[in-house]
Amino acid sequence: MLSSEELLRRLAIGDRALIASIGRRDSPVPGSNRLDEMTGALIRLAVLVPLDAPQSSYQSAVQAATRAGATLDDLLATLLATVEAVGVPRVVSAAPRIALAAGYDVDAALERLPSGE
Repeated sequence: MLSSEELLRRLAIGDRALIASIGRRDSPVPGSNRLDEMTGALIRLAVLVPLDAPQSSYQSAVQAATRAGATLDDLLATLLATVEAVGVPRVVSAAPRIALAAGYDVDAALERLPSGE
């Protein structure tokens, strides 16, 4: 089992064998499987926001999160937690993508609103 210091050192130099092992269930990397499934899925969702990721990426991340038990409220909380780090424009861009991936079409809902709202 690698120490945290050894792991950071090997990551910092781009150790290919270590990087290839990250994420595998049998990974020797401490902490690579430490997060519960829902937390890991929500982190993956949050990472997409500053990347201005495509809809397909959000679809995969939201599906993984909901399979792990995340609710729409959890998805929204995750998105809102990124505001300070990524800025409002990225969050505004990501909101309809997350909503659509969760089964809520914001654009269609806006079209149904009476004018003036």
